[in-house]
Formats: sequence, structure tokens, C-alpha cells
Amino acid sequence: MIQRSALPSPAPAPAPAPAPARERAAARRGPFRRRRAAATAAAVCALAVALAGCGGTTKKDSDNGGAAKSDAKADPEAPLKKGLKLAFLPKQINNPYEKIVDEAGIHAAGEFGGKGKEVGPSDASASSQVSYINTLIQQRQDAILVAANDPNAVCGPLKQAMKKDIKVVAYDSDTAPACRQLFINQASSEEIGRSQVQHLAEQLDYKGEIAILSATQNATNQNTWITFMKDELSKPAYRDMKLVKTVYGDDDDQKSFQETQGLLKAYPKLKGIISPTTVGIAAAARYISGSSYKGRVVLNGLGTPNQMRTYVKDGTVEQFALWDPKKLGYLGSYAAAALASGQITGAEGEKFTAGKLGEYTVGKDGEVILGPPTVFDKANIDRFHF
Repeated sequence: MIQRSALPSPAPAPAPAPAPARERAAARRGPFRRRRAAATAAAVCALAVALAGCGGTTKKDSDNGGAAKSDAKADPEAPLKKGLKLAFLPKQINNPYEKIVDEAGIHAAGEFGGKGKEVGPSDASASSQVSYINTLIQQRQDAILVAANDPNAVCGPLKQAMKKDIKVVAYDSDTAPACRQLFINQASSEEIGRSQVQHLAEQLDYKGEIAILSATQNATNQNTWITFMKDELSKPAYRDMKLVKTVYGDDDDQKSFQETQGLLKAYPKLKGIISPTTVGIAAAARYISGSSYKGRVVLNGLGTPNQMRTYVKDGTVEQFALWDPKKLGYLGSYAAAALASGQITGAEGEKFTAGKLGEYTVGKDGEVILGPPTVFDKANIDRFHF
């Protein structure tokens, strides 16, 4: 309630001529209607502000247009700033592959006088990274590097970060392009997806039922690769191969182990499994190595040499592929520093130097490609230790 102080009463004015009853009633209603309209408008505005602060996905957040645009102009000659703060946000903090990536990126930050750190959730659910992004914004990091569990769930807070001039770099698993300035891709997504099918087909003589053991249902990289796998399988060369099932281990070791077991029991004629996830392929290899399916079912996919060495040497797995995750983290760190220092803005055609890896060029939609993956087998696996 608004309290008004008492004021001296003015001299009485001459009484006006009486107004008709209808006009007097309207005059009394007028202030009430104006106050009610103002209150309604205020409530609507308050609701809009509250909703804008939520981390949920909206239609605008999930815009899949080009990479986020910046009004700044690139200065290729600008030196890398000293004291940059970089934060790596992996899909999940206990993923051994992403630990390698992030530790390499943190080490690279030290080369140019920056400071890196890793934070993240213990599970790979779609929205598990949102609260961490909000905290990193409050900490005023210079750049956030994120391997997205979901392309859209992280968009709201990432856009808020960019509004505050915090640079956003996706790596390993992309966000929607409008929610970051750069995406550091391990290799061409098409090359990864198609090569997984090609390698397995050669081992199976292009015949038999196959399945895919993926990570999470919303993982951008997994779904992109699987799209290319299915397209590759549609070619005439694979007419005697059939994809019977895609299952999801959620990048959890035990669940991936159980999903492998379930596949082999549900499809007794299964000849091959592709697992394009380091957690999944290691869990699948562990199950197959101790079962009657060893030597009968071909397993291929993406894994690290240290995880898969035992299974290659005991004959469970003939070959698998991956890029060097250390180089991925290293490249991501230098790309984030180039953004934060104004050397690049994320526009197609811009170039920057990533330390000992040399020069890289920003491609369409802000994509920077590390390079082609390596195929590991008995002949070369002992040359790699990661």
C-alpha cells in the first residue's frame, strides 16, 4: 500500500455541474482498469524474464543455422593473450577418452601462458552440463570448450556465455552451430561413418547381420556417424549385409556390456558389431573375449590403443580406429586461445597456428578438422600409448 502524507486542504472550488450517472460510473472505472492493465503487463514481463533465465531447450535455442556470428574483425597478427582462462567440459568427467583430450588441452594452455581446467558431470544425460556452464559464466572464463551430450540442451547457457564475450568451442561432439563459434572435429564425420562400415564389411566378406552399439541417443557425433553408416549400407555392395539393431550403452561400461550380451542373445545369427564409442567397444570386447562368441562375431569401432591392446593381442578384435585424442585437446586449446585473442572470429577461411601442429583453416559453419583417423591392429598397436 502506498501511504501519502497529509497536505493542507485547498480552498473549495465551485461545484461542477452534475454529470449523467453513466459518465460518473465510467469515470470511476477508468483508474481501476488502468491499474489492472498495468498489473497484468508487469506480470507478463516478469514471467518472460523468468523464462529467459531457464536452461531448457527452446525453439530459438535449437536453431541449427550457421555458426554464431561475431561483429568483431579478425586480426591474424594479434599475439595470443597471456593469462587466458580455459575450461574443458567433457560429456562426463570419468570418461577415459575425454580425460586424455582434456589433459592435453590443459597442458597446451600452459604453452601460451594460459590456465586450463576440467569440470563436468559424472553422467552423460542431455541436460547434465547446463549447471556447469552457468557456473563457468559466473567465473568469467575466457573460453568454454564443450563436448556436448545433446546438441540443443546446452544452447541457452552457451548463448548467454557468448553474449558476455566468453568464447565457445565445441569439440568431439558438436552443439547446434548457432550455439558456439568453432567445432573442433576429430576427422570428417562422413569419413568416420563410412569407414566403420567399410572396415567391418571387409572382415565379413560383405555378408551377414550386423548391429551398432552407440553411446547416448542424443550424442551429436554418434548420430551423425550412424547416419553415414546407414547411407553407406544402402549401397549395392552391401546388399547381403543387414543392420538389425542399434542399441545405446550411454557411455557407461556396465550398460554397454549388458547391451552387447543382449544383442548376441536376441540375434543368434549376428556376425558383426560396430561400436563408435571408446567406452562401448571396450565393454563389448570384454564380453566377447570371455564368451563363446569370440572368433565368431567381428567387433570394430572406435577405441584407444591402451584400452584395446589386450583384445587385439588375444584375437578378440582384429582392428579398430581412432584419431590421437591428445592432438584433439591440443588443437582445441589453441583454437580457443586464437578466438579469445582476436586472431580469428570463427568465420570460414580464417587461419590460425596451433603450436606444434601447425596451421589450420576454419571451414564451413566454424568447423576445424584435426585429420584422418588411424587404424590400429597387431602390426602397429604397440607404437601407440594413449
